[in-house]
Amino acid sequence: MDHRPGFTGQITRAAARHPWRTLGLWVLLLVAAFAASTTMDLSSNTTTAGTEASKATDLIDSRLRPETPPEEFVIVESPTTTADEAAFSGFVDSLVGDLRLLEEVESVTSYRDGAEGLVSDDGHVALIIATLTGDEEDAADTAEPLVNIVEAVDGTDSFRVTTVGFGSIEGEFSDLIAETLEQGEIVGISVALVILLLVLGAAVAAGLPIILALLSIFVAVGATALVSNVMDMSDFIVFIITLVGLAVGIDYSLLIIHRFREERVLGRDKIEAITAAGATASRTVFFSGMAVAIALAGMLIIPDPIFQSFGVGAILVVAAAVLAALTLLPAVLGLLGDRVNWLTLPFIGRRGQVESTGGVWGWVTGVVTARPVISVLVTSGLLIALAVPVLNINLGSTGISSLPEDSNPRHAFDVANEEFSDGVLTALVVIDAPDVSALAVKSSLAELTASLDEDEFFGTSELEMNEAGDLALLTVAMPGDFSSPESEAALKRLRNDYIPAAFTDETADIFVGGPTAETVDDIATQKEYLPFVFTFVLGFSFLLLLLVFRSIVVPLKAIVMNLLSVGAAYGALVLVFQEGIGNELFGFRESPVIESWLPLFLFAILFGLSMDYHVFLLSRIKERYDETGDNTASVAYGLRQTAGIITGAALIMVAVFGGMASGDLVVFQQVGFGLAFAIILDATIIRMVLVPASMELLGDWNWYFPKWLDWLPEIHIEGAAVQATGDKTAAPAGPR
Repeated sequence: MDHRPGFTGQITRAAARHPWRTLGLWVLLLVAAFAASTTMDLSSNTTTAGTEASKATDLIDSRLRPETPPEEFVIVESPTTTADEAAFSGFVDSLVGDLRLLEEVESVTSYRDGAEGLVSDDGHVALIIATLTGDEEDAADTAEPLVNIVEAVDGTDSFRVTTVGFGSIEGEFSDLIAETLEQGEIVGISVALVILLLVLGAAVAAGLPIILALLSIFVAVGATALVSNVMDMSDFIVFIITLVGLAVGIDYSLLIIHRFREERVLGRDKIEAITAAGATASRTVFFSGMAVAIALAGMLIIPDPIFQSFGVGAILVVAAAVLAALTLLPAVLGLLGDRVNWLTLPFIGRRGQVESTGGVWGWVTGVVTARPVISVLVTSGLLIALAVPVLNINLGSTGISSLPEDSNPRHAFDVANEEFSDGVLTALVVIDAPDVSALAVKSSLAELTASLDEDEFFGTSELEMNEAGDLALLTVAMPGDFSSPESEAALKRLRNDYIPAAFTDETADIFVGGPTAETVDDIATQKEYLPFVFTFVLGFSFLLLLLVFRSIVVPLKAIVMNLLSVGAAYGALVLVFQEGIGNELFGFRESPVIESWLPLFLFAILFGLSMDYHVFLLSRIKERYDETGDNTASVAYGLRQTAGIITGAALIMVAVFGGMASGDLVVFQQVGFGLAFAIILDATIIRMVLVPASMELLGDWNWYFPKWLDWLPEIHIEGAAVQATGDKTAAPAGPR
């Protein structure tokens, strides 16, 4: 039956007929992206708007000091000499002198200046405090010359010198992110290329998806750079863009190239084969991209700069990948034609196939559809069992402890906490009152300070007031990592016990900020917005699938199955990282907490990516069901036709995510492992067992669509192939 190509078929046909024009437009786009990328303005701001911690920060910035000079805590250690010996004091004097010569250093304080508390009890460790110029936002740049000096003198005359501070930590994270990206790209792309060679059987066909994915990432980085000038963008954003871009970019091109080659085998000429692939596979890619974008848009609901930047970056790279799949890929195929099959591999190389036997997955389908009840119960039970550990999830921030143990800032941080009672972190208690010098406020401050002095966890405190006399800041030392259970418990005592006991609402408004407060408040905000994100993502995903498949049952099942895979991924994260079960097998570090933003991030990413497979599989099943009306045969056909390509696409995603998990940062290990584990489940247990078993069990009820919804528009996601033109023979009513 003759069908119109639809808008995706028309777009791909136009790109294939005018390939050089299309390539020229893409060259201009890439040049613009390169120019835009130079304006990238990444931010280390992680404060969620509207929280108590953010209000404290805003009050300090607006009414006390517009800039907060960052500090670096330089640790000098010697196993053989002590601070009262000439060799030690001479070394410190020389180092302090070098630091004071730096333009980026405002002041330097050491025990040689008469300051107390800057030498350890045994005298073998000294602390040097360097105050930098500028604000914390620029700390990574201003700290760099200091870090260079510290690294240069480290190891001199048996002295170990390290530094920790906002700037050095951010610089360390940036270096590790760059290393992880480089290593992840090499591993992910290398393994993906091998899988593409096995799936497509030709070197040219296998190389195209990787090239297009990299170009999509480049365009998305340029677009994100422009956005970064009007909103905060996390330091991790390039990592997220690369992670998502490689996964979806390669998969989208793989689906289209596979369909193009299939259409050529059916006898279509080059342009009509591209148009047919555009009307079917490209249409699937377009709606899959919409599903991914809907899921990712859920992150924009949360007033958190990390989530919002992740959402924007991921949506932009998905949009770029879809654009490349609909325009650039057809243009390249229009130029290459059958040369896409060049460098065909012996034995495994093939130029496309019309009907697949399904191999092992065909056999699996036969088994699960023969025993659908058992298959549904066993797989559902397994996924639920995997999800059970999520009940013990401990959300937090991996913080400085996420740095490798051989990291210099991590070493300096540990030594500072062990040898100096105040450590390097603080809680910021902001007192907002008409007159902070009033007797009632002073009395309350004295009571609060007394409570903090009695608490063994807190260190020394320092009070400062603004010139207007309507704001005071009590800076309290909090030793240890800001994300530790001890720090969170101390913050709870401060907020819930000490402050209410000392102050009344009439006396002053009190806000507690600082790293620990920011982490606790962020987690609370994420939990508060969780129902809204779930409702948004699930609701709009249901609506999209309802329109696409004209069924109520299909989208409901898709949502349930995706939730099962996400829940199982959460449980696996808890088991591997939090409980330490099997972490050494994968080369991962055990972590007492799961990164607080990870569950919502994984939900958005996984829900979107899993829709790719679901849409791709169900579109083939629906296509055959519309032709035959035979549910059982349609399910078997859909599985046979998509099993190999879904397995290959899933393995590519696993390779990409696994490569990104191979770095030293535990937060990226959690991200990569969680995504890879869920994709494996999704492409095997769910897509190849639970889906066919449930569809066999429900029969024609799968396609139930009440008549009172007939007014909804019909959207054919994978319509029948386009009628061939010219002297070519039209495609038969079989696989298209």
